[in-house]
Amino acid sequence: MPDIVRRAGYLAVFSMLIAASSLSARQSSQGWPDTPLSRTQALAELQTLNAQLLSHPSATLTLEQWCGVHHLAPIAKIVAQRVHGADKPLPDGARALLGIGPDEPVRYRRVALSCGDVVLSDADNWYVPSRLTPEMNQQLDTSDVPFGKVVQPLHFRRQTLSADLLWSPLPEGWDSGTPLPPMSEQPLAIPDHVLQHRAVLFTGDNQPFSLVVESYTRQVLARP
Repeated sequence: MPDIVRRAGYLAVFSMLIAASSLSARQSSQGWPDTPLSRTQALAELQTLNAQLLSHPSATLTLEQWCGVHHLAPIAKIVAQRVHGADKPLPDGARALLGIGPDEPVRYRRVALSCGDVVLSDADNWYVPSRLTPEMNQQLDTSDVPFGKVVQPLHFRRQTLSADLLWSPLPEGWDSGTPLPPMSEQPLAIPDHVLQHRAVLFTGDNQPFSLVVESYTRQVLARP
């Protein structure tokens, strides 16, 4: 069993055991209270979301399910809000990852994935339009439909290049004896982005067609 899944399972069970004792503290504070119990639960949720994203090809559908389970919005539906502006250049090595030559056209799309009014992810997406259908390209150009839903007919799979926790509420070595931070009267300080994935998407015929960089916001830990 992968270590990240094992730890996610351990933390999820532990978080359920502490949920009752931490509920009143969460309700009496704006955001997450800075307590050892709250820090442990926050890490459990991050590890669980990370494991779910790693085990499913569509981040959009995973976030939609996450939104519903955690009641982050009245209706669990992910909407892609286009972010317009200057295109980002392809990262180094991206053409090799996509299996394309130096002259192959590549399009760029940046979106904020929201559930209700909660932004859960900022996504940078470089894709090869010649490997999509004309209908898909038109939809990507003219609508806010999430990329994963547009290309779903390709029966795509996802190859994760990296999955990094950008923030950990517990110190390194917490599970081997490192003392936990003491309780604070202030809310837990959480950065804007807490998790980042880089991945290549492949068609059902095993042809790469998209490079995505997804940066998940602290709102994945939000409470209604």
